[in-house]
Amino acid sequence: MTAPRIDTETLRRLPKAVLHDHLDGGLRPATVVELAAQVGHTLPTTDPDELAAWYFEAANSGDLVRYIATFEHTLAVMQTREGLLRTAEEYVLDLAADGVVYAEVRYAPELNTNGGLSLGEVVEAVQEGLAAGMAKAAAAGTPVRVGTLLCGMRMFDRVREAADLAVAYRDAGVVGFDIAGAEDGFPPADHLAAFEHLRRESVPFTIHAGEAHGLPSIHQALQVCGAQRIGHGVRLMEDIPDPAGGKLGRLASWVRDRRIALEMCPTSNLQTGCATSIAEHPITVLKDLGFRVTLNTDNRLVSGTTMTREMSLLVEEAGWTVEDLRTVTVNALKSAFIPFDERGALIEDVVLPGYAAAL
Repeated sequence: MTAPRIDTETLRRLPKAVLHDHLDGGLRPATVVELAAQVGHTLPTTDPDELAAWYFEAANSGDLVRYIATFEHTLAVMQTREGLLRTAEEYVLDLAADGVVYAEVRYAPELNTNGGLSLGEVVEAVQEGLAAGMAKAAAAGTPVRVGTLLCGMRMFDRVREAADLAVAYRDAGVVGFDIAGAEDGFPPADHLAAFEHLRRESVPFTIHAGEAHGLPSIHQALQVCGAQRIGHGVRLMEDIPDPAGGKLGRLASWVRDRRIALEMCPTSNLQTGCATSIAEHPITVLKDLGFRVTLNTDNRLVSGTTMTREMSLLVEEAGWTVEDLRTVTVNALKSAFIPFDERGALIEDVVLPGYAAAL
């Protein structure tokens, strides 16, 4: 069944909130080309359009590890203060142009130190770039609030350092924490000390789980490590053997009953083999069953996507309505890692009026 078509411009104007989006996966192709020339890095092509196509095709492997490997070229141009300032500022401006009013951007500072920057210098450069982007967006009449999630790479040994950074910079724009990287074979409990430290310091965190690995990764992220949200979580469906009957397993019930947000990324999940089509993506079933699902881009360059495109795909291929899009937007803001009053103001003053105008 297909819902009445909603035109792309209407979708673009809708206020959006994105919780799961990687800074190093969202650069402008032209910026990658320019910065690569400055630092002497060789790209697959120096034509911006061809580079964008290369990213999308290279990431369409159905394999998470190969998907992650495409980040070599974006990270290569993010090793200097100038590169970080520019990419962070452009990141915000691109969100604002897409109708995003709230975003949480994540990245792993340890991956940006090859040019000699310290971890702290990386964080400060990114925050400065984000602030510049927010100021320009506000001046243009398209304000967007961006908070930062610092990541530790789960297959390396610097996760605790990244957690310490999140604590140190939580009053300077950092709103939470995550672990990223290859999921299968690198369980979140390997970094339990970092998560216990974050809990003691009252810093919220999400964990990539239920993407390349199944229910045990989700269980461990929630019940052992104490995550407040789950990155992706598509394989929670393995605990819902009969979606039509509405019967949930114990873990799925826990997630739904406690309103744990699932940061779902449809296009990215197709690329990594976690879903077979937009129409059959678990986000629709989980939404209909009352889970707190959120809609996200994951990596805009690598997946060749935007929030407007993700919305359009769900409308055209899964029958979503404007009301459904409003639901996932409100869900995202309810589970954002910013103070309650700020979340409420965005919902009441920005999101609900914006959707009312489209209905």
